[in-house]
Parts: sequence; structure tokens; C-alpha cells
Amino acid sequence: MRRETLTIRLINRNSFRKWMIQRSKFAVIIFVLIILLQSCFRSHPLVVNIHYEPHCSVCHGKNLEGNPALGSSLLSEHLKHGSVVDSIQKAITLGFPERGMPAFANTLSEDEIRSLAIWIGEKRANTSYSDYKVKAPLHIPEGTLASELHSFKIVEVTDDLDPYPYSMQALPDGTFLVTEKTKGLRIVYPNGELSELVSGLPEVYDDGGKDPLGLMYGLGWLLDVIVHPNYRENGWIYLSHGHRCVNCNEESRYVDGPVSMCRIIRGKIKNNEWTDQEVIWKAEMETYTSAPDITLGGRMAFDEELNLYFTVGGKKYLPEPPGNTELHVGIQDLSLPYGKIYRVKDDGSIPRENPFIDIENAIPSIWTFGHRSPQGLGYHKTNAQLWGTEMGPRGGDEINLLLAGKNYGWPVVSKGMNYDGSKVDYGRYLGINFDIEDIEQPKVDLTPSPAVSNFVVYHGDKFPGWNNNLIVGSLKAASLYRYVIEGDEIVDSEVLLKDLARIRDIEVDEDGSVFLLLEHKSGGRLVKLVPANDGI
Repeated sequence: MRRETLTIRLINRNSFRKWMIQRSKFAVIIFVLIILLQSCFRSHPLVVNIHYEPHCSVCHGKNLEGNPALGSSLLSEHLKHGSVVDSIQKAITLGFPERGMPAFANTLSEDEIRSLAIWIGEKRANTSYSDYKVKAPLHIPEGTLASELHSFKIVEVTDDLDPYPYSMQALPDGTFLVTEKTKGLRIVYPNGELSELVSGLPEVYDDGGKDPLGLMYGLGWLLDVIVHPNYRENGWIYLSHGHRCVNCNEESRYVDGPVSMCRIIRGKIKNNEWTDQEVIWKAEMETYTSAPDITLGGRMAFDEELNLYFTVGGKKYLPEPPGNTELHVGIQDLSLPYGKIYRVKDDGSIPRENPFIDIENAIPSIWTFGHRSPQGLGYHKTNAQLWGTEMGPRGGDEINLLLAGKNYGWPVVSKGMNYDGSKVDYGRYLGINFDIEDIEQPKVDLTPSPAVSNFVVYHGDKFPGWNNNLIVGSLKAASLYRYVIEGDEIVDSEVLLKDLARIRDIEVDEDGSVFLLLEHKSGGRLVKLVPANDGI
């Protein structure tokens, strides 16, 4: 398929945008109402899978516990024919007639089988789409913890952060920069003490709210923080944030309220004050929206040629079809900023080699497109590769190798499903045609969804067995994962920690210790992983 075909244009764009603006004021309200309804209707397939009980429960038990006379437990750690969702889907489709299990290919549709397989996967993982571990008690394990290659301990640095931190950056002097998304930027010292909020930053806002599941929503958050690779010499600090304004575009005037969009800035800190600010990248103000900042991402990473990459998730919703909050707009359109990974030089100028720089009407800084909620970004300097993590809806979380000019599929296709159990298939609503062969597939399909967050490519002496591995955090699963890369493939994985807390960010300091930034209602935490023999 020609590249121009992938640069998909929305049909009747002017009338479509006008129609959407007229309805955008209801988008956030609908988003919250749907979550409320999901909490109320306990028989909805979101909560009780409508295909399991009539087709599977007699043999495998109402709660997947099994029936000794008819079928095995589906809760066993390892299923005989494979434990991942794809294997469960295949088993349901083909059955095992020789063992008395029928093939369901002629009984259920492919989409119904996929929905059933994901539901079983959620039950096996003891996760639910509606349990985001926001209210879960916090317990930081004591003593030595074992993993496949290293034993380690968890040491708490501070427990005094805002409950909703977002990002951290280790500095050469042993301090950390930490962003609190509705408060601002702080310095955390090695002894755990916190500075006052850095003054002079763009305003951030805490006037959002929480949905019934405890997730925050709002406009105008402070997001990621990283430093220039030559920070020791130039002192540049880079921030991403939801740049917010009122009465600044058509949508803002219509909803009579604020709108926001991701913006990248850089500056320096002198005497706890933000100075020398420069805008590195911003979208056209007409593209700012009233949709919450929760899917923005805003993650940043440098490569060795001083190119800066950053993520911008879906930020424009269409409240159609009824009951579905996932109809993102503009992600498959290269002239709109939503759902993209970008590449600029460290000063914000555009590299001449960018893949869409010569495509008419395309935003020249785009690196890849087709992203839903890209929550993690990192550069593998040994392999000269850019990797990213991305949240899907119900299932479909991904780890991706981000290749120039590639389409990663959202919202026309996903390995997950919608929250109501239906297939991700928005191309027909948006007038988008695509060829599945032109969609770059994830290197890891994380279904059921752990709500994958940020990660690091580990380099250090503290845990030499982890060198060049991805250390990946999660929110809903509250777990820490390790992935082994060979070439451009992920070949092995390990769960390092389970049921810790919502892990928002991961960092490695110059000594090779691994730091985790934790969200919790009792206060955000900064903890570090150190080898068990460190004597701490």
C-alpha cells in the first residue's frame, strides 16, 4: 500500500469537525457516566462473560476451578496447551474432541471466542479491567527477594511525595528531579528530603477529579522530565506537560472551559527556580481539546545523535457509537497531532531524515503513528533502537519496536477488545480503509492488560545479568517485569515483583541501582532496588 494511503483523511473533514465540536462538551461526561454504569450493571459482559457460563462452566467450573469428572481447572499456573491468551483462543476454537472438548469455531464467532479468551486470561491473572489498584493497601516487602539472575532488596528513599507523581530523573549529584502531575517539580535528595516546588514553571492544575474507580482526570498536568545527554555541560532539563488555555480555540469557546495539549519545553534550574525556558515543540492551538490528559503520555527519550523522541496519545474522542468511549479521532491522520511518536533535534528543529517530512500536510516531526496511550519510551543504545510501551483498552497493551514511518494500528485494530467485550474496529466508523499487512505488530502483546507504564533499558554494574534488558513497570497489575532482547525480538521475560503498587516510572542511577516511582493514596514513594549483598 502506498504511504499516501496510510495517511488517511477523515471523510468530509470540515463538516465532520464541526459536528464533532458540537458534541465534544459531552465527551468527558459520557466517559464518566459509562464508567458509572459499568459499576452498576453487574451482569454486563464487562463483569460476567456471557459466553463462559453457558458453554464452559459445566466442565471447567463456575469460577474456573474445574470439574474432576469433566474438565481441568483453568486457574492452573501452566495450562497444558498454553497459558497466553492466543493459546487459550486457539484451544477454544479447535477444541480437543479426543478428550471430549468440542470445537467452538461453529458455535461462537471469532470475536466472541477472542472475548472469552481474554476474560479467562483476566481471571487467571486475578486482574479486572475495573480494578486499577488505586485503593489497594501498600506493602513494601522486607528482606531479600529472589529473581532468576539476582537477589535484591527494596529500600525506601521517601514516602512524602504527592499521591500522584509521574516521572523522575536521576542527576549526577545523586539527587532526583520528580514531577507531581498536579503540583509541579521537586528535587529529592539522597537522604529522602524534598525541596520546595521549583518556582517559575508553567502553571499546572489540580481542578480535575476522580472517576468512580479512583482514576484521576483533568487538564494541564506536568508529565515527564529528562535531562540532556550533555547535562553536565549545558544544564538543559526537558519537561512535557499539558499546555492549557481558555477561550483559545473553537472547542474551548464552545464548551466554555479549558482545553489542553501536550507541549515540550526545556529550561534550567537555578536556586530552585526554572529559568531560560524554550518551547521545543507544540501543536497548533486549534487542535487543543477538552478530553482529559490521562492518555497523553508525554514520555521522552534521547538517542546518541541528540535527537529527542516523545509520545502524544489520543486526545480527541467522538462519543459514537453509543456506549463506546474509545472512538479516537485523528490518530490515523498525519495532519493531526494525536496518537503519534515524534522526533526533533535537541533544540526543536526537525531532522531532515524524518519519514514524513516531504508528505503534504503531514506534521514533519512525526516518527510513527497509530498509537493509543503510549506511556513508556526508551532508547536501547547498544542496539540503536527506540522502544515503547502502550496501553490498549481491555487487553492489547503492547511493547513495540518503534520504526520510522510505521503504523501501529490504533484505532482500526488491536489485540485487545473494547471495554464492553466488542471488537476494536473503528475504521468503519471513521471511513478508514487499511491493509493489516501494513500494520506493525507488537513485539509483546500484554493481554490481559497490566496497564503497562514506563520502562528503562538497564545498563549498570549492580545487576550485570540485567544489562540490555527492558525493566518495565505497570499500574493495574502493580508489577515489575524484565524482558530480554535479542536483535529486534524479545525472547524471554520474568516477573521481578508482583502486587507492589502502581509503578509510574523507573530510573537507573549512575551506580546501577534501579529506582521505582510509586503512586499510592497514602503518598507517593520513591524506592530503590539494590543487590542483596550491598549491606544496606
